[in-house]
Amino acid sequence: MIPLKGVARYQNALRTRMPMAKTEEQAEVRNIASNRKARYEYFVDDSWEAGMVLRGTEVKSLRHGGGSLVDSYAEVVEGEIWLNNLHIQPYEQGNRFNVETKRRRKLLLRKPEIKKITGLATQKGYTLVPLRLYFRGQHVKVEIGLCRGKKLYDKREDIRERDSRRELDRVFKIKG
Repeated sequence: MIPLKGVARYQNALRTRMPMAKTEEQAEVRNIASNRKARYEYFVDDSWEAGMVLRGTEVKSLRHGGGSLVDSYAEVVEGEIWLNNLHIQPYEQGNRFNVETKRRRKLLLRKPEIKKITGLATQKGYTLVPLRLYFRGQHVKVEIGLCRGKKLYDKREDIRERDSRRELDRVFKIKG
Protein backbone atom coordinates (compact mmCIF):
# COMPACT_ATOMS: atom_id res chain seq x y z
CA MET A 1 0.00 0.00 0.00
CA ILE A 2 1.36 3.43 -0.97
CA PRO A 3 0.97 6.11 1.76
CA LEU A 4 -0.63 9.37 0.80
CA LYS A 5 1.68 12.37 0.87
CA GLY A 6 -0.51 14.36 3.28
CA VAL A 7 -0.87 11.48 5.73
CA ALA A 8 2.90 10.82 5.85
CA ARG A 9 3.54 14.51 6.47
CA TYR A 10 0.99 14.47 9.31
CA GLN A 11 2.58 11.39 10.88
CA ASN A 12 6.03 13.02 10.71
CA ALA A 13 4.67 16.10 12.43
CA LEU A 14 3.33 13.92 15.26
CA ARG A 15 6.74 12.30 15.76
CA THR A 16 8.65 15.59 15.96
CA ARG A 17 6.61 17.58 18.44
CA MET A 18 7.45 21.07 19.52
CA PRO A 19 8.44 21.47 23.17
CA MET A 20 5.47 22.13 25.40
CA ALA A 21 4.77 25.65 26.65
CA LYS A 22 5.83 26.56 30.15
CA THR A 23 3.24 26.08 32.83
CA GLU A 24 1.96 29.05 34.78
CA GLU A 25 4.32 28.35 37.70
CA GLN A 26 7.33 28.17 35.37
CA ALA A 27 6.47 31.35 33.46
CA GLU A 28 9.01 34.13 33.86
CA VAL A 29 7.94 36.99 36.13
CA ARG A 30 9.26 40.44 35.24
CA ASN A 31 8.32 43.47 37.36
CA ILE A 32 7.15 46.63 35.64
CA ALA A 33 6.25 48.80 38.63
CA SER A 34 5.66 48.40 42.35
CA ASN A 35 3.67 50.56 44.74
CA ARG A 36 6.12 50.99 47.62
CA LYS A 37 4.07 53.81 49.09
CA ALA A 38 1.09 51.45 49.52
CA ARG A 39 3.07 49.22 51.89
CA TYR A 40 4.02 52.32 53.89
CA GLU A 41 0.51 53.85 53.97
CA TYR A 42 -1.55 50.66 54.49
CA PHE A 43 -1.63 47.30 56.24
CA VAL A 44 -2.06 44.68 53.49
CA ASP A 45 -4.45 42.00 54.78
CA ASP A 46 -4.81 39.91 51.62
CA SER A 47 -3.72 40.05 47.97
CA TRP A 48 -4.80 38.60 44.62
CA GLU A 49 -3.31 38.33 41.14
CA ALA A 50 -5.51 39.69 38.36
CA GLY A 51 -5.21 40.10 34.62
CA MET A 52 -6.04 43.38 32.89
CA VAL A 53 -7.93 44.35 29.76
CA LEU A 54 -5.52 46.47 27.73
CA ARG A 55 -6.03 48.17 24.37
CA GLY A 56 -3.92 49.49 21.54
CA THR A 57 -0.24 49.91 22.27
CA GLU A 58 -0.44 49.66 26.07
CA VAL A 59 1.40 46.32 26.27
CA LYS A 60 4.25 47.62 24.10
CA SER A 61 4.53 50.67 26.32
CA LEU A 62 4.62 48.48 29.44
CA ARG A 63 7.38 46.34 27.91
CA HIS A 64 9.45 49.52 27.72
CA GLY A 65 8.76 50.17 31.42
CA GLY A 66 6.14 52.89 30.93
CA GLY A 67 3.81 52.19 33.86
CA SER A 68 3.20 53.88 37.21
CA LEU A 69 0.99 52.84 40.14
CA VAL A 70 1.15 56.20 41.97
CA ASP A 71 -2.32 57.26 43.26
CA SER A 72 -4.03 54.28 41.62
CA TYR A 73 -6.80 52.29 43.29
CA ALA A 74 -9.33 49.60 42.46
CA GLU A 75 -13.09 49.67 42.99
CA VAL A 76 -16.00 47.28 42.62
CA VAL A 77 -18.66 48.50 40.17
CA GLU A 78 -21.69 46.33 39.33
CA GLY A 79 -19.96 43.03 40.06
CA GLU A 80 -16.75 43.94 38.20
CA ILE A 81 -13.44 45.24 39.53
CA TRP A 82 -11.95 48.30 37.83
CA LEU A 83 -8.49 49.80 38.23
CA ASN A 84 -8.42 53.61 38.22
CA ASN A 85 -5.56 56.10 37.73
CA LEU A 86 -3.01 53.52 36.52
CA HIS A 87 -0.71 55.61 34.35
CA ILE A 88 0.62 53.93 31.19
CA GLN A 89 2.79 56.20 29.07
CA PRO A 90 1.84 56.56 25.41
CA TYR A 91 3.92 54.37 23.11
CA GLU A 92 6.38 56.47 21.09
CA GLN A 93 5.62 54.84 17.73
CA GLY A 94 1.95 54.34 18.54
CA ASN A 95 0.45 57.40 16.78
CA ARG A 96 -3.37 57.03 16.58
CA PHE A 97 -3.41 53.64 18.34
CA ASN A 98 -2.38 55.17 21.67
CA VAL A 99 -5.16 55.43 24.23
CA GLU A 100 -5.76 57.73 27.18
CA THR A 101 -2.98 57.40 29.76
CA LYS A 102 -5.09 57.24 32.96
CA ARG A 103 -8.26 55.51 31.77
CA ARG A 104 -10.20 52.90 33.80
CA ARG A 105 -9.07 49.34 33.16
CA LYS A 106 -11.08 46.23 33.89
CA LEU A 107 -9.44 43.55 36.03
CA LEU A 108 -9.93 39.89 35.13
CA LEU A 109 -10.71 37.61 38.06
CA ARG A 110 -12.89 34.55 38.60
CA LYS A 111 -16.44 35.04 39.87
CA PRO A 112 -15.85 33.51 43.34
CA GLU A 113 -12.82 35.76 43.81
CA ILE A 114 -14.83 38.83 42.77
CA LYS A 115 -17.59 37.94 45.23
CA LYS A 116 -15.08 37.44 48.05
CA ILE A 117 -13.28 40.72 47.26
CA THR A 118 -16.59 42.58 47.02
CA GLY A 119 -17.66 41.32 50.44
CA LEU A 120 -14.35 42.27 52.06
CA ALA A 121 -13.83 45.63 50.30
CA THR A 122 -17.27 46.96 51.27
CA GLN A 123 -16.40 46.75 54.97
CA LYS A 124 -15.61 50.06 56.63
CA GLY A 125 -11.95 51.06 56.55
CA TYR A 126 -10.88 48.74 53.71
CA THR A 127 -9.80 49.67 50.21
CA LEU A 128 -8.36 47.89 47.18
CA VAL A 129 -4.88 49.09 46.20
CA PRO A 130 -2.64 47.78 43.39
CA LEU A 131 0.65 46.63 44.90
CA ARG A 132 2.63 45.47 41.87
CA LEU A 133 2.41 45.48 38.07
CA TYR A 134 4.33 42.72 36.26
CA PHE A 135 4.53 40.33 33.32
CA ARG A 136 3.88 36.63 33.93
CA GLY A 137 5.05 35.09 30.69
CA GLN A 138 3.56 37.35 28.05
CA HIS A 139 0.53 38.48 30.08
CA VAL A 140 0.34 41.67 32.12
CA LYS A 141 -0.78 41.02 35.68
CA VAL A 142 -1.51 43.27 38.63
CA GLU A 143 -1.38 42.28 42.29
CA ILE A 144 -4.20 43.98 44.19
CA GLY A 145 -4.29 44.08 47.96
CA LEU A 146 -7.07 44.49 50.48
CA CYS A 147 -5.70 47.27 52.67
CA ARG A 148 -6.43 49.10 55.92
CA GLY A 149 -5.02 52.56 56.51
CA LYS A 150 -2.17 53.00 59.00
CA LYS A 151 -2.15 55.61 61.72
CA LEU A 152 0.79 57.95 62.16
CA TYR A 153 2.18 55.99 65.11
CA ASP A 154 2.10 52.78 63.02
CA LYS A 155 4.21 54.46 60.35
CA ARG A 156 6.69 55.67 62.96
CA GLU A 157 6.94 52.13 64.35
CA ASP A 158 7.69 50.78 60.86
CA ILE A 159 10.41 53.39 60.38
CA ARG A 160 11.96 52.44 63.74
CA GLU A 161 11.96 48.73 62.82
CA ARG A 162 13.49 49.42 59.41
CA ASP A 163 16.24 51.58 60.93
CA SER A 164 17.07 48.95 63.56
CA ARG A 165 17.25 46.26 60.85
CA ARG A 166 19.64 48.43 58.83
CA GLU A 167 21.80 49.00 61.91
CA LEU A 168 21.97 45.24 62.60
CA ASP A 169 22.88 44.56 58.98
CA ARG A 170 25.67 47.11 59.18
CA VAL A 171 27.05 45.58 62.39
CA PHE A 172 27.01 42.04 60.96
CA LYS A 173 28.54 43.23 57.71
CA ILE A 174 31.45 44.86 59.56
CA LYS A 175 32.05 41.78 61.80
CA GLY A 176 31.52 39.20 59.05
